[in-house]
Amino acid sequence: MNNVVATARPSTSATVSERDVMTALKNSFYPGASDESVAMVLGYCKAAGLDPMKKPVHIVPIWSKAAGGMIDTVMPGIALYRIEAARTGDYVGKSEPEFGPDQTLTLGGVSVTFPQWCRMTVERMVHGRVCKFTAKEFWLENYATAKRDSDAPNVMWKKRAYGQLAKCAEAQALRMAFPEQTGGTNTEDEMNGKSFAETATIEHTPAPEQPRRTERPTDYVRLIGAKAERCTTEVHIGGLRRQWIETIAKASDAGRPIAEDVQEKVFQTIQDREAEIANEIEQERAQQAAVDVEEIPA
Repeated sequence: MNNVVATARPSTSATVSERDVMTALKNSFYPGASDESVAMVLGYCKAAGLDPMKKPVHIVPIWSKAAGGMIDTVMPGIALYRIEAARTGDYVGKSEPEFGPDQTLTLGGVSVTFPQWCRMTVERMVHGRVCKFTAKEFWLENYATAKRDSDAPNVMWKKRAYGQLAKCAEAQALRMAFPEQTGGTNTEDEMNGKSFAETATIEHTPAPEQPRRTERPTDYVRLIGAKAERCTTEVHIGGLRRQWIETIAKASDAGRPIAEDVQEKVFQTIQDREAEIANEIEQERAQQAAVDVEEIPA
């Protein structure tokens, strides 16, 4: 597959100009987008060695406090995560999405029925054995709002409550399984309707900075704690530690640093789980050694 893409790209650039490519992208994939935004798509694809005609990335309007409005950004789609995972040769497959119970709420005056959560598992070959990376994502923490000052979901998240959440769960699982390919990026489905300063649902009105920082710790301790409990291997828990470090850096860059006591609590939770996993592995080795000894004939 890589050879086909690599061969096709030079052929395209040799027969059409960049302006022609931009026109094709604007008409086929990004209708209504500005030339500047489409140029960002081309720049992203060139830097990453991607074929823009496969639409690996999306133009996503994100609220920027510094700009005082929405600005266009380029973000990967779930298809790019799948492509990067497949290119490693270690991608084994994924599970069918598992959904939690339905819940009906009125958000911004709109009645919405949605699955409370979705769980998906991605399998990767690590040192000759298949390892499973499971992610569980919640609809309320991921859905995109129709407007910045409303809690109502946008059309896509209302119409495809299951499908959109499944893509977010798959993206999280792929990040856990392939951190070197996905890095600290988020997909278009996860970031649509969000702001640079946060990845949770945008609030009705700007709240004072201190209360917002106070609200974050409880969520982080609970969410990371739940993820840590689901980690079953050293690879899993190591990926979660890297994810937490990236989250701290992102929050700091956004001007909303996570309180030090919360950072310590989460790191301690991860460390405790690392110790538990190491102990479980040691017990398994000891049990296996005992079995091997018992099987030696007299």
